[in-house]
Amino acid sequence: MKIARINLLPALLAASILLFSCAVEQEPEWTPLFDGQTLDGWDIKFSGYELNENFRNTFRVEDGLLVASYDEWDHFNGEFGHIFFNEPFSHYKLRVEYRFVGEQVEGGPGWAYRNNGIMFHSQSAESMELNQDFPTSIEAQLLGGDGESERPNMNVCTPGTQIMIDGQLRTEHCINSTSDTYHGDRWVTVELHVYGDSLIHHLVEQDTVFTYHNPQLSDTGEPLTSGYIALQAESHSTQFRKIEILDHSDRYKK
Repeated sequence: MKIARINLLPALLAASILLFSCAVEQEPEWTPLFDGQTLDGWDIKFSGYELNENFRNTFRVEDGLLVASYDEWDHFNGEFGHIFFNEPFSHYKLRVEYRFVGEQVEGGPGWAYRNNGIMFHSQSAESMELNQDFPTSIEAQLLGGDGESERPNMNVCTPGTQIMIDGQLRTEHCINSTSDTYHGDRWVTVELHVYGDSLIHHLVEQDTVFTYHNPQLSDTGEPLTSGYIALQAESHSTQFRKIEILDHSDRYKK
């Protein structure tokens, strides 16, 4: 009795192609928050100035980049600025590509040298008080090196907030990550993976450098479940060429 041989190769190839096609189709798409041409969708707030008064034309678009520029400043006198995307988020991945350029403006504090930050789970721009320096938020620090000293990147700072690490409440204003130092004017890619009021990861060049959980208001302990995303102007010019998000907030709505 002869047993018919069945050639399974074509079927296996077809199945592999189908699986690959499905994987490609299901690849999530990052949504840009910055369109590369305008500041549409963003609100500006400087300490001491009214909402959307863009002090000294600091925030602008140049050559497809969103920039915080100090080329029209002679001296810094505590006019800390933030630019807020005008939609809140709760569960998401945020990816930002940035670099520092030029010299720090005269009068900028020493700690603000090559210093910017991603403020998230933040209050809105319009809710800030006139002379408020920083929004109540969690900050993922964007830091550059001075060419010599070590200076970890994507540390966490907590203006008006606090976090937990390994089950312990941490009330320090800033805590260092395990990141390498990034010297010079090089482009750096960072990510935030934010899961509401539970878990948060900081990544630098795809390497996880910080993990913490249970972000909350420092005065009441109220959990921070969502909020706005903002970038800073702290006295050193910064360029952003990519600001994009994978928003999973709808999956977690009750």
